[in-house]
Amino acid sequence: MKVELKKTFQFEAAHSLPRLPEDHKCFRLHGHSFRTTLHISGECDEELGWLLDYSEISDAFQPLWKQLDHHHLNEIDGLENPTSENIARWIWVRLKPELPLLQSVEVAETCNASCVYRGE
Repeated sequence: MKVELKKTFQFEAAHSLPRLPEDHKCFRLHGHSFRTTLHISGECDEELGWLLDYSEISDAFQPLWKQLDHHHLNEIDGLENPTSENIARWIWVRLKPELPLLQSVEVAETCNASCVYRGE
């Protein structure tokens, strides 16, 4: 049976979008309660009755969460222009080797605006 798992994490961080015009509100330093949802997809193990232990997803994301949570995202290598799109790709690149069944990374800056990245 093919299934998709979703595991959501939250991190608090500040950023600015330096490539925008100076009069754009997102050009200035500001913060968000970012929500990241990882989508894992594959065939369920019939013996265990699951695809993957949720704790394996958490363990794989934990080092990235430590880099992101309560940090200034612009200061992280690879996130000099930390749009939702770039954050999602940054997470994907670092997480896909640890979670080969990763299908997409969703990053939300607000409760009604998010980006879904499905790999390169």
